Amino acid sequence: MSSHNEPQLGRRRFLKTTTGLAVAMALPTQALAADDLVHLERHGNAPDERFWRKVQKEFVLAKRTTYMNIGTTGSMPRVVLDGFDTNNTIVARDPWAMEGKFGGFANVGNMIDAIAPGFGADSHEIVLSRNTTDGICSIIGGLQFESGDVVLTTHHEHVGLTSPLYVASQRYGVEVVELEIPVDTGDNSVTEEDYIRVFADAVALYGSRVRLIAFSHITYKTGTVLPAKRICKEVAVANGIPSLVDGAHGIGMLDLNFHDMDCDFYAGPGHKWQCGPGATGILYVRDEAKRLKEFWWDRSEPLHLINSSLAPAAMGICQRMQYIGNDHFPAKQALTDSCLMWDTIGRDRIETRVRELGSRCKRKLAQAFPNVKIYSPDVEGLNCGLTSVNPFDDQTDGELLLAFRDRLREEYGYIIRTTDFRLRKDDVVPTYALRISTHLFHSEQDVDGLVSAMRKLYREMA
Repeated sequence: MSSHNEPQLGRRRFLKTTTGLAVAMALPTQALAADDLVHLERHGNAPDERFWRKVQKEFVLAKRTTYMNIGTTGSMPRVVLDGFDTNNTIVARDPWAMEGKFGGFANVGNMIDAIAPGFGADSHEIVLSRNTTDGICSIIGGLQFESGDVVLTTHHEHVGLTSPLYVASQRYGVEVVELEIPVDTGDNSVTEEDYIRVFADAVALYGSRVRLIAFSHITYKTGTVLPAKRICKEVAVANGIPSLVDGAHGIGMLDLNFHDMDCDFYAGPGHKWQCGPGATGILYVRDEAKRLKEFWWDRSEPLHLINSSLAPAAMGICQRMQYIGNDHFPAKQALTDSCLMWDTIGRDRIETRVRELGSRCKRKLAQAFPNVKIYSPDVEGLNCGLTSVNPFDDQTDGELLLAFRDRLREEYGYIIRTTDFRLRKDDVVPTYALRISTHLFHSEQDVDGLVSAMRKLYREMA
């Protein structure tokens, strides 16, 4: 977990300026002022259930159910939702000028200035994209691959990454190598070194043919946090290879510092753990992609800006990528407001809370089901708010888990999802699991209640 205090100071400076007040919430008669979220400010490091209950009250989630599927989509906080609704009305009422609420060209500059410090980045390195897939496709589709190039990835990637890699393979003759990464099965024996070794060995094997390392910061199938900083620094940078990190579950869950991670590209969504609206995302491009030209010195134009409606001009890469014609400014503002709320609470504090709830969930499941398979490690640094688990003996019975998931929702009010994956790269039959998401609006009681309900239902269905 990284630590950086600049986002806290940046948020205050942003909110205390006249322009910031207008942009921060863009309301016609009021704006999000620094005092509006003072009740969410950090106050010491001791656990404070009263504080987290205040956080819970910021969300409008249905009371009759307990929503634990943030890995699919989150929920906008009340104050963010109110601003989103108001801003949509402003755009509908004044489509051309939008009452001057969103700043100058390309109308998101103030938003990016507000968001960037919270992720340990500079403003010229951030693009407010549509989602993770949009960011990934913009990068992979723009890279100047050649026949014989090798891209290293893993066997637990989302189709949002594998699909554009497949296109690159078909179009340019790129060899996409899926590395088999270890999967924990409940004994918590995996280590960071295991993952570093997988990537390092592959680089040693393929040598200078490796032109990109692309992997998920958190695997969406099992909820394993890969040591992204070490993979980027010790494997990618050390060997002159650019890195692309799929951050679908990193944005809003982890306390990210892109400069410290030293990745070249990081793509994530706004609608999952960051709890912004749909069709929003954050794309990080390190230092105008200057290092890409150093690593790909043999190619005159290593990155083409395929996702831009601007012709080459005297402006930065990210600003050109940002301009895609008419944008959804209320959605981008809502994402900004959610990010500012996270900065107010403290991203390090949120990460600690999410990891603690995730660990509690794993421990309670292990106690409740003696023969359970938990595919998410409860290991410091590798654990997070995603927990993939199967309490049944047959790990290949997907229909049974679907029925279990549906009854858990209908009879007990707990909303989770199912998932499937290859335990090993060459597996023909997939392994099935339930996937649980625990976030900042959950409590210890929510976790305990879920495990208790699962135990009762298991007794009926086993």
